[in-house]
Amino acid sequence: MSETTPGAPSGTIAQGGLVVGVLKEEWPRERRVAIVPDDVARLRGSGMSLVVEAGAGSAAWHSDDAYRSAGATVASREEVVERAGVVVTVRKPPPGVVSALRAGQAVLGLLQPLTDPDLARDLAERGVTALSLDGLPRTLSRAQTMDALTSQANIAGYKAAVLAADTFGRFFPLLITASGTSKPADVLVLGAGVAGLQAMGTARRLGAIVTGYDVRPATKAEVESVGAKFLAVGASPSAAGDGGYARELTADEQAAQQEELNAHIARRDVVISTAQVPGRRPPLLVTSTALGQMRPGTVVVDVAASALGGNVEGSVDGETIVTPEGVTIVGAGNLPAEVPGAASAAFSRNACALLAHVVQDGRLVVDLGDEIQAGVVVTHDGTVVHPAVAGLVGESHGGASR
Repeated sequence: MSETTPGAPSGTIAQGGLVVGVLKEEWPRERRVAIVPDDVARLRGSGMSLVVEAGAGSAAWHSDDAYRSAGATVASREEVVERAGVVVTVRKPPPGVVSALRAGQAVLGLLQPLTDPDLARDLAERGVTALSLDGLPRTLSRAQTMDALTSQANIAGYKAAVLAADTFGRFFPLLITASGTSKPADVLVLGAGVAGLQAMGTARRLGAIVTGYDVRPATKAEVESVGAKFLAVGASPSAAGDGGYARELTADEQAAQQEELNAHIARRDVVISTAQVPGRRPPLLVTSTALGQMRPGTVVVDVAASALGGNVEGSVDGETIVTPEGVTIVGAGNLPAEVPGAASAAFSRNACALLAHVVQDGRLVVDLGDEIQAGVVVTHDGTVVHPAVAGLVGESHGGASR
């Protein structure tokens, strides 16, 4: 266990306790903010104070005056980084912020160190403690209030179904009118994790006929619990992995699965794909062959779209593409940012819960013997301490993680 007094002589540990800094997000189309005004009182109750970059919450409808009224200080980015003991972001901090961080400071957010080990290396070399919410052990009941991946995936699944309904050129529910009957949309959701189940439930509430598919047979009961039918693909192996995720399939397993899955995809009006593997490229589930077999006017929403790729061949995160056959592909890899009010409130609760767990008597206390901290602490005291990330840093830099 080690105690950290982050920051500089300018008063990082001030009368209000540990200073938490919140920055305006810089990622394209990102509208969330890491801490909302409603949670300022929670931080103060845990021995912390908040300094917020001017305009940080504006895209999520939280004004600077709202933060001031809640008891936070509003300042420039430079002052936030200078004063903060812990810098809290939703996504990875921009390079300009990383280069300004000092030894003893900490950064907390969805840092994705498994896909960006260079960031972990840079933070370690600067002596910065990095806490990544995406490393949280999700099977621990006492960690549920900190689980940002789950809270954001819930929102992504909801928004995916609404987006699909808005994009689809016909009705989702069965409608019987004087001018005729409109049959309900036939929706297939690929992946029965948090996002997938929420997408199924929301599409079902919108009136669609919903089928869910996952390579983990144990999810059948969960799929049925939200009102969807479970798609059993005969060629699918069991792919249950660690921590509630699916494992990555072998090449032979993927080929056998894909051939049968293509036929099911071709019959649907809407396909929503949500399957992801932590730290890896999302599995390719909707191939160009499957897309070529779909009818004109059908819609595919790829919730797993990212810089690494997505579940849908040819999808591009942040773009909507219409194929020559008339199939609309929506690359929707950051849907929580499209629901910024709800997403920011949920993320803020998660971040504040983790801060309350690691801050004692106004100081950040790192204890790698704690199960939660062992999962989220990536760097500390100049070293990459998370074993999985340290291995990646070593592989890309001659075996030295510092």
